[in-house]
Amino acid sequence: MSFLQIIYAPNEIFTQKAQPVEEVDDEVRDVLQMMFKTLEIENGIGLGANMVGFLNRMIVVDWFDGGERFAMVNPEITYKSEETQEFEEASLSFPGISAKITRPKKIKVKYLDEQGKEQSKEAEGFLATLIQHEIDYLDGVVFLDYLSKLKRERLLKKMDKHMKKYPPHIHGKHCNH
Repeated sequence: MSFLQIIYAPNEIFTQKAQPVEEVDDEVRDVLQMMFKTLEIENGIGLGANMVGFLNRMIVVDWFDGGERFAMVNPEITYKSEETQEFEEASLSFPGISAKITRPKKIKVKYLDEQGKEQSKEAEGFLATLIQHEIDYLDGVVFLDYLSKLKRERLLKKMDKHMKKYPPHIHGKHCNH
């Protein structure tokens, strides 16, 4: 099975809003499976489609510690609790940095599953944060956008140094995956 290359910041794709998927067909299912494979290779737990170059409203979650594995097509948050929580967030597209972000503690999401059937999901705790983080990507928002300009600039400089010291692995024909 194929996988997809992670897009690294800075990249204008992270400021663009993803478009709704008109139909969940074999092509969409293939992209979702490649997104899952990419998560596996990169040791990630969530991925928005624009993180791998698609401006479509699709996310995948494979949170092994939480026992959750699902795809969401056209996810829409229909409820956010007033109660908030704070978690350290990071991203495959922003290597070497993380930040504490405050988000609603509980959410409800409606979406289409891999068969195109309408579903809804309630989430709380870290899973709620994870889903919100990935849906933000689809809306042209990244976790750094929740920080002050000064803190964001410091983290981006830190990421720059990290990427120079540890260049990201660009997948190609010489990979072992």
